[in-house]
Amino acid sequence: MGAARKSESGEEIRTELPEDLGEVSDFFRAIGKQIKLLRERAGLTQKELGELVGYGERLISSVERGVRTPQPELLVALDKLLNAGGLLAIAADDVRRARAKARLRHPAWFRDYVLLEVDSIESHNFATLGIPGLLQTEEHARAIFAMRQPPLSEEVIEMRVAARMARQEVLTRWPRGMFSWVICESVLRRPLGGWDVHEAQLRHLLEVGRMRGMVIQVLPLDRTEHAGMGGPFILITPKGRPQQGYIEVQTSSRLITDPDEVQIMNARYSILRAQAYSPEESLALIEKILGER
Repeated sequence: MGAARKSESGEEIRTELPEDLGEVSDFFRAIGKQIKLLRERAGLTQKELGELVGYGERLISSVERGVRTPQPELLVALDKLLNAGGLLAIAADDVRRARAKARLRHPAWFRDYVLLEVDSIESHNFATLGIPGLLQTEEHARAIFAMRQPPLSEEVIEMRVAARMARQEVLTRWPRGMFSWVICESVLRRPLGGWDVHEAQLRHLLEVGRMRGMVIQVLPLDRTEHAGMGGPFILITPKGRPQQGYIEVQTSSRLITDPDEVQIMNARYSILRAQAYSPEESLALIEKILGER
């Protein structure tokens, strides 16, 4: 874990230490290489293989490069399709165990929050500077990590991308938790990574915003009152535990457990939701931004 110091209120503030590159990443890359070898031996392109198993070409590419966790059911399907003789299927249980480790491939100051997120039943996020990690496409995430200063190594970038994609499993599991996001309009108008990456990201927001249980709201630029001038924050409720707050800046973070502070953040988030567009209006604005190109 990273080094920690105490804030004036007694909360731990963690600062980032150099990334430790673990064996989990090597394991996923090894499986990816096996899939690529078997695919090429079968004379199939990534697109053709994806169509046969019901996955997109980009996902097959990501799995082969080891930057996305291979789902156990995908390994079983590929084993049969590529006549692997159990080589891929037998790794399914190992992948399930490795996925837990994959969630730790984050900067040290972020890991405590990730451990809470894994078991969360409720999460509410106010975003002022960027697309929240749980909503990012792989290409957007890679662009964000690639523009970090000082620069990250290619290996760390790919590890961080894979870890971010693994976090998004909380949005697809059942029973699903309750998720909401209030995103400043300026975030949606900043084409980080270039327009092609940004366009795909906006379309992904539309997809998520139309999913049952997912609420995306946009805080428009023309509001004359803004309850979130103190900066971005997250409210998260782990299963069986009280709700907590989370804030971060630069390479420092803070988990907020004091009930009074958490209640204030809840009240602030409620006001922000009232100041934002409704979910339907928010999706309409995203569509409008896409049409302005």
